[in-house]
Amino acid sequence: MSGNLAASSERVIEATGLQRHFGDVVAVAGIDLAVARGEVFGFLGPNGAGKSTTVRMLTTLLRPTGGSARIDGHDVVGAAAAVRRIIGVALQDAAIDPLMTGNELLRLQAVLHGIPRAVARTRGPELLERVGLTAAADRRVGTYSGGMRRRLDLALSLVHEPRILFLDEPTTGLDPTSRLSLWEEVRRLNRESGTTVFLTTQYLEEADELAGRIAIIDDGRLVREGSPEALKSTVGSPTLRVDVDPADLDATSGVLAAFGPERPAREGRAAIGLEGGAARVAEVVRALDEAGVVVGHLELDAPSLDDVFADATGRRLEGAEE
Repeated sequence: MSGNLAASSERVIEATGLQRHFGDVVAVAGIDLAVARGEVFGFLGPNGAGKSTTVRMLTTLLRPTGGSARIDGHDVVGAAAAVRRIIGVALQDAAIDPLMTGNELLRLQAVLHGIPRAVARTRGPELLERVGLTAAADRRVGTYSGGMRRRLDLALSLVHEPRILFLDEPTTGLDPTSRLSLWEEVRRLNRESGTTVFLTTQYLEEADELAGRIAIIDDGRLVREGSPEALKSTVGSPTLRVDVDPADLDATSGVLAAFGPERPAREGRAAIGLEGGAARVAEVVRALDEAGVVVGHLELDAPSLDDVFADATGRRLEGAEE
């Protein structure tokens, strides 16, 4: 699945046949990945798909059951210590001591990485300013909001100036303003420092906004890979979604079948890939009217990453239509 990465690119994250089993449960089922230096790579999928398990293997926190992975040439099992020195990691469920202040945590992180005290004294405030936490630097982390904790976790992952950064669902639970702020910081890191970013997310918009290339994982297997634009182009026709009374759903599906292939939709809604696009919407409306179907709502959307996911798996990402 890594064939879309140019052969000439310098690969800094590589996985070959990577697997992880928990007893009889297969969390990751032999995936192949390759990420180029300086790339923002999106790893997209629903909860339980295997995203976080993959990140934990790539960051040496979880031993693979099978296959192999290398980070900038270092094997994640045989050279785990070397891998940890060159990566930054901000995990979704990172534990941060609520009794310490932001400043204290940054100083502690600097000590753990062997950074000289004089360097740490300037780097800590610089990182807090970068993530918008200067005013809260001497407050206990237990008083921070969820968004502030996520931004602090990002600052902590950058203390040793890693060239490779793993972000595991960094904006889950954040309000829209905090989410946009973190997106901008990721862009800035990549743009100004050339930081390679491996981003896991269940948010379609996040992957579309930040990643130059995306892999979609479902049930432990990669089902698509490529740039957002290339992936969306494979879907073809825009998606027509029609809301009707549940009693009319079968009749609606029958009418729509003449206009394009069925696509997954939530309960109480029918959806198709409308062949011919917007020019045929009026024709569809006439056909539904002739069939006696009362339409509550109708919308036509250009192909999205959710359509790509639906095309690959036969279902929608959770919350994608909300």
